Amino acid sequence: MRRKQHLPQKNCVHCQRPFTWRKKWARCWDEVRYCSERCRRSARQPKRLSTSTGHQSTSRRHEHEQHD
Repeated sequence: MRRKQHLPQKNCVHCQRPFTWRKKWARCWDEVRYCSERCRRSARQPKRLSTSTGHQSTSRRHEHEQHD
């Protein structure tokens, strides 16, 4: 049996943290780029700015959609 300290490691493309090989990745280890589903989803979505004006424009858009 292999010890965990001897498993291959990679760095996550999104968060840059190291992660180790998992048995479920045995067939596709070369294609694995993200350490978790959360990092994979976050990397695929465009970055959003968290400003107070962003919240106002969203509520205005909903008001506009209701009037149509």
